[in-house]
Order: sequence, then structure tokens, then C-alpha cells
Amino acid sequence: MRRKLCIVTGTRAEYGLFVPLLKKLRAEASFQLQLVAAGMHLSPEFGLTYRRIEGDGFRIDRKVEMLLSSDTPIGTSKSMGLGIIGFAEAFQELEPDLVILLGDRFEILSAAQAAMIARVPIAHIAGGDLTEGAFDDAIRHSITKMAQLHFVTNEFSWKRVRQLGENPEYIFHVGSPGIDRIKSMELMGRRELEEKLRLTFRSKNLLITFHPATLEEQEPGRQFWELLTVLHELGPDVGLIFTKPNADPGSRELIRLLEDFSSSRSNVSVFPDLGDLLYLSLMSQADMVVGNSSSGVYETPSFQIPTVNIGDRQKGRLFASSVICCKPERREIEKAIGLAFEMDCTDAVNPYGLGDSAQQITAILKSIPDYKSLVKKKFFDLPAQE
Repeated sequence: MRRKLCIVTGTRAEYGLFVPLLKKLRAEASFQLQLVAAGMHLSPEFGLTYRRIEGDGFRIDRKVEMLLSSDTPIGTSKSMGLGIIGFAEAFQELEPDLVILLGDRFEILSAAQAAMIARVPIAHIAGGDLTEGAFDDAIRHSITKMAQLHFVTNEFSWKRVRQLGENPEYIFHVGSPGIDRIKSMELMGRRELEEKLRLTFRSKNLLITFHPATLEEQEPGRQFWELLTVLHELGPDVGLIFTKPNADPGSRELIRLLEDFSSSRSNVSVFPDLGDLLYLSLMSQADMVVGNSSSGVYETPSFQIPTVNIGDRQKGRLFASSVICCKPERREIEKAIGLAFEMDCTDAVNPYGLGDSAQQITAILKSIPDYKSLVKKKFFDLPAQE
């Protein structure tokens, strides 16, 4: 009998990371792939990206409507509650043998809670990372404690998951699935991108994504305004290509500021959702990536271009030599962008693996004979210090 593996996705970025693994699992005769789409995927405001999933040839087995039209803390909390209800119903109907989750979004926390109560074992990808400027950090560690299998992206994360009391036999260092995605694609060139996206590349071009940093004392809108002020001073000869922020508390203010900024500037392009092929193709053509997205940390070093990482949203992650970190202040951002323009990243090495994580994860999942036996787990103390 084929074992049912259920992957849950709630955002465009997370889905992109999942694609290589989705393809591997779908091709395995011993597995029955299930897919649940939730959160931003089902929101018109964020581009109805479930259509991209279907366009890629994947069947969505269940849709979990959970995202309220609100970016306030109470709205996010209510969305999480709706998510728990929706995922509980989905898991009851699908009866998966294993739920596979990635990362640290609030949608994924809801899925983990529902799976835990239903006594469905969880495999978690990218646990053990640190992002000290966002509540994602606490969400990620919480999912680790609910999960039985851990696929981490680097050796430091392996140690942190172990420190959280997890069984070292079930912590696997496999690298980041994002590297798999890059290696599996034939990226688009400049002319094709210009025709497809109706934009014009300038002499210099920046790819920019800025999300609310949910634990920062300073308002996200203020931080973003500091960045926009610096970008304005670069002048019209620098192309500014933005992707809109995630559905986090404070995102609507950032979207409003971005729409105002872009309305009178011909060198600015704004996209609610690009999809992996377009996004990574743009990254390959950009002179740098700017903002506070994890893509600037995980994927950008593979293109050997600099990342200007602003604020504490990604603080604590393992950074390649091509990543420049700065405070969310005008002069600091200006200095970092200036340094990035002069930076040579041809020797940069991506610390998140070689691009074979999907193959490793699939092999590990095949090697475990009984997922159900993993549900009841114990706390593994660290060895006593000598």
C-alpha cells in the first residue's frame, strides 16, 4: 500500500522551495502525494497563487481558507484559529501518514497544531534556523517540538534542533531546497524578461523585497520609508524591481507606501507574485538583492551577487560572504548599497548545500518503515559536560 505524504503550503515562496521535492515524491511509486494549499495562495490580494500550483501540474487535494482581510495582530491570530479548524478537517478527510511542513509561517504553525492533535507525524524542513527580528523564530522552534523528522539546512541548525531535545537519529542535514530549485531551472534572459514583464532594465538593477519585521520596535512602515528614501536618491538610471510583502501584521502599510512610491517613477516595477522562474531569472540579472527576505540569504549567494540585508528580520541566520547586513536607517542603507555596487562576489560560496536536498529527503522518507511509530517521542537531553 502506498503511503500518503501530505505537503502543506501557504505562500508563494514556500511553494517554490517545495517544487523539487513535490516532483520527487510524485515520481515515487511507494508514495501517494497529497497537497494542501492555504493562506496567501487563496487570496486575490496576493495574486491567487494556487493557480500557479495547478499550472505547474500539481493537484491540490484540499484548500484551507484562513486568511482574513486584515494585517493586524488580532487579524493574524484569528487567521491562525481558522487555519487550525481548516487543517483539522483536511487531515481528517485525507488521512495522511505523514505531514511535511517547511519553515516558520503562522499558517504552518496552524497546520502543525492540527497534525499534532490528530496524531499525524510531522516532517519539518528548515528547523533550527534563527530570525531574531520576527516572531517566525518562535514559530519555527515550536514546530520543531511538534515534529518527529527534521530536515535542516546547515550544521548549526542541526545543533540547535538537537539542543531542543530532539532525537539525533532523526535530524538530517540536507541543505536548502532553494538550491535544488535554482539548479533545476533554465532561467530566462534579459530580453525575454523585458517582454514577459513589460519592464526595461537599466544600467544597474536592484531586486527588492521588504517584509514587516514583526518583533522590531520601530514600525515597519518607518523602516521601509528609510529604504525608499535611499532608493529615490539612486536616480532614474537604476532599475528598481519590487515584489510585494507577505501577509504579516503591518504589510498593508508597506504596500501603500510602495504603490505611492512607484506611481510616479518610470524606473520602478512592482509585482504581487512572480513565481520562481521569473523571480530567480530576475535575480540572475540583478546587480544586487535588497531587503529582508530569506531569499537574499538562501538563494542569492548562488548567483554570486551581493545581498543588502536590512534590519534584524534575518538576524541569526548563517550568512555567505556576499551578504551585507545593515541597520534599517537611511545612512546605513545608503552605505551598504554603495558597498554592494563595488563588491566582487565571484568567490562567494552558498553555505546552504549543493542542490540535492529533495533527493536526500526522498531517500530518507523511503528508508523509514513506520511513520506512526514516531508519534510518541521523548526528550533527548544533551550529554553532560565533562
